[in-house]
Amino acid sequence: MTAARFDLKMDVEEKALVAHAAALAGTTMAAFVRNAAKEKARDLLERESRMTMSNDDFQALTKALNGAFKPNAALQNAMDLARKIRRA
Repeated sequence: MTAARFDLKMDVEEKALVAHAAALAGTTMAAFVRNAAKEKARDLLERESRMTMSNDDFQALTKALNGAFKPNAALQNAMDLARKIRRA
């Protein structure tokens, strides 16, 4: 693993808070901050990768996905044109 450096400035009160928490956790400040940042990042990325919707919205989506597809006029014209070009 190649290490990358990340510098962080804190005010005195923040540093004291983190130092106290790290001591209670039995780890260094750097390890405490690194682990807290990774945990927060994973939580955020997991939350943002999910789609949440109401039951009504889910039912509407399911109905739309399972329903028969009928192209509108513009799409039908484009598909007809593509078929003609392919045959030529």
